Amino acid sequence: MKEKYTPAPIDTNGIILDSELMQLVESMAKNVHEVWAHGRKSQGWIYGPVRDDAKKHHPCLVPYEELPETEKDYDRNTAISTLKLIRKLGFKISREESEAE
Repeated sequence: MKEKYTPAPIDTNGIILDSELMQLVESMAKNVHEVWAHGRKSQGWIYGPVRDDAKKHHPCLVPYEELPETEKDYDRNTAISTLKLIRKLGFKISREESEAE
């Protein structure tokens, strides 16, 4: 059955994120990286300049700010896809106003 699996993500191509949600993308992307890195580290992975699965070394086990743009883009795309899916499924995303505002 595995060889017959065809991924079928929900089409979110028509969903446009407004500027306020686009400001959220970078925070989400950083958190996506932090969650991934936390998971890797908890599995015994450490930083290494070259990925080595046997030694559990990975070059992306660095702070988000130190990632190459290609890796940041991967995390940004994950964030954008998630936000678009939330909107496509009919949910609203809004920021709560603090008492100071």
